[in-house]
Amino acid sequence: MGPTRKPNVCRQLSRRALGFFSRDAGVVQRTNLGILRALVCQESTKFKNVWTTHSKSPIAYERGRIYFDNYRCCVSSVASEPRKLYEMPKCSKSEKIEDALLWECPVGEILPNPSDYKSSLIALTAHNWLFRISATTGKVLEKIYLASYCKFRYLSWDTPQEVIAVKSAQNKGSVLARQAGIQQPVLLYLAVFHVLPFSLIGILEINKKIFGNVTDATLSHGILIVMYSSGLVRLYSFQAITEQAKNGIQEMECCSLESDWIYFHPDASGRIIHVGPNQVKVLKLNEVENNSAQHQISEDFVILANREKNNNENLPVVTASGRVVKKNFNLLDDDPEQETFKIVDYEDELDLLSVVAVTQIDAEGKAHLDFHCNEYGTLLKSIPLVESWDVTYSHEVYFDRDLVLHIEQKPSRVFSCYVYQMVCDPAEEETTNRSCEKEERQREGSGRERSRPSTEQGARRGTQSQDPRIMT
Repeated sequence: MGPTRKPNVCRQLSRRALGFFSRDAGVVQRTNLGILRALVCQESTKFKNVWTTHSKSPIAYERGRIYFDNYRCCVSSVASEPRKLYEMPKCSKSEKIEDALLWECPVGEILPNPSDYKSSLIALTAHNWLFRISATTGKVLEKIYLASYCKFRYLSWDTPQEVIAVKSAQNKGSVLARQAGIQQPVLLYLAVFHVLPFSLIGILEINKKIFGNVTDATLSHGILIVMYSSGLVRLYSFQAITEQAKNGIQEMECCSLESDWIYFHPDASGRIIHVGPNQVKVLKLNEVENNSAQHQISEDFVILANREKNNNENLPVVTASGRVVKKNFNLLDDDPEQETFKIVDYEDELDLLSVVAVTQIDAEGKAHLDFHCNEYGTLLKSIPLVESWDVTYSHEVYFDRDLVLHIEQKPSRVFSCYVYQMVCDPAEEETTNRSCEKEERQREGSGRERSRPSTEQGARRGTQSQDPRIMT
């Protein structure tokens, strides 16, 4: 009898959560994710590149599905080898999908059609149509036309799974207008829709006569985020922040060619993530003391890039002719020879922040993916990416449970996809499983004890110490 195949840990946990090994799936779900998080972060766990593929068109990823040929072909990334789920008919260049979001069925709502209870892809086409497509079959379920006066190009969630923001390309004006020095006042448009069915909330015009010399804008959680080339970021809310907010303007103290970016934390905590080339700030909104109608922004924690301090900065510099240089200019904060943050994301099921940092070494760049505690910002694990990282081209990195996926663009519009899967030492895996299950039993036991308080427990409760963990 040949050796038995080792089961996939992530798949086993999913089967347990669905009730294959327990009468109540809800009881074990928290334990499952705790086990998986411990396995991911333990020192002996590695992420192995299991397969790589290349394409002449952009590659995208959404929740275990890899999309090729402008979302026309869908492949499952769960298996160790790619498995095609569906392929849509070929279409003209004007009908190709430019951007898409995965919509998943809301919990506890009665929906009009049976197909609405399954996941679907909200897709934006090159000729300004908004489609809702079945994520399992590729069938078009719903479509509307947007507008003809601008070119819509990007999709994002305003309210996750409820409201989408469709952003247009930036209006650069005609060549003749630019040569004559005529500037277009409207930079871009933001169209906001309810999902299922599509219903227009409104179209917002980002006008330089109103917002000033703005370089970009986006909408998130009902707040308009406007960015400027100086690193200035303004937050606008039609209900709260415009009229009642302190520190509503955030500045990232950095000098770089690329602008910083800011968005609301995907964990629905109300926090804000502000990313620069050498630091990631997690900010929080607090009520102003003695005035609950006002809010202010303060730091929760900061993640700093690993950079060596230049000890020769304060030493005088003498030229070959003997002249002393009175003033030195430092390198840009996004200089490729220094570790620079490129991507920041959040793994909601494991409650981990994932940060991609890149350093240019000689002719090629090397990148690593870091996992940070979402509550305190503590570094828990670092994973090196095997392939080189060319900073002159675009990259995307996704971390999804036991999977890491890197999509990059190469010269001549060649796109590559690298898939890494978690590999554990069996002995370490068994130890982690037992440890997590023991902790869960202890929590359940302490919960039962708390439900029957005694005089002795009441006395002990008064002497419990504070949480020793300190936020950075």
